[in-house]
Amino acid sequence: MSTQTQTEDAASRGLLDRVTTSPFLSELLSNRLALSGIGIILAMAAIALYARFFLDLSAISQTQIGINPNLAPPSWLGKAPATTQDYGPLAYPFGTDIQSRDIFQRVLYGAWLALKYGTITVGLSTILGVSLGIIAAYYSDLTDNVIMRTMDVLLAFPSLLLALALVAIFGSGLGKVVIALTLVYTPRFARVVRGAALKVLEDEYIDATVALGAKDPRVLVRHVLPNCLAPITVQSTLNFGLAILDLAALSFLGFGAKPGTPSWGLMLSNGVNQGLLTGQWWWSFFPGLFLAITVLGFNLLGDGMRDALDPRMRETVD
Repeated sequence: MSTQTQTEDAASRGLLDRVTTSPFLSELLSNRLALSGIGIILAMAAIALYARFFLDLSAISQTQIGINPNLAPPSWLGKAPATTQDYGPLAYPFGTDIQSRDIFQRVLYGAWLALKYGTITVGLSTILGVSLGIIAAYYSDLTDNVIMRTMDVLLAFPSLLLALALVAIFGSGLGKVVIALTLVYTPRFARVVRGAALKVLEDEYIDATVALGAKDPRVLVRHVLPNCLAPITVQSTLNFGLAILDLAALSFLGFGAKPGTPSWGLMLSNGVNQGLLTGQWWWSFFPGLFLAITVLGFNLLGDGMRDALDPRMRETVD
């Protein structure tokens, strides 16, 4: 029993040592922009979790006329509505909208919706695109042609235009938007993974593994996929910011979140259509600011991961 425990401890220490001495991790943590991206993402994740567990979705989705001050500006501007009895400097830091809903709480909950549906979109498109890319590279010939020509057809359309067409077919709603964006992002993963898998399949150990009698699923999952993780990780990170941006864009156009939902895109739409015309600039400014910062965080992290995984960048630094 003690021997088994010592073996497990040695294995765990070995894994920890490999992680701490990883050139990729060292390069990533030495990249200030990547660290800034990580900090932004962690902050947004903390905000999203706080909103999910401590904010009342029904209260920030339904009208609050008669409960909160109506059309109140950000409280730190010092311009309290005449009908407000309790309006301290931190009462409504982002003001209220035409339904008297607290924009601050709605923006915080929008972080939860953005990260939730962004994660689902990127996760589904990654699984589907990676599977198709590896299968196309491994079986080649007819299978490769059918899969990749289908991906080329999807890539021929602008992403947002294709997403709009798919949403028109599937119907509106955040769930339908996730399905549409999954189909839009899948070809990107398929092309990237196919190229990486073709390089891996040229190595001699793949031929040796097949000669020893390994089945196709084992070869793909145990040998090809692990050696394609670098481009998959970078593509997923960069697509995460793009997914959040496209989710907001489709909600802005009225195809995503339903009216009243605290979605950043929908709040931007209300702010542009109603707030800017009446001088309430804060309706669209704060949702747009949080959206831009979140997308920036994922883009910085994705660029940092790409540089850390590129040996040419390490040679340049050295």
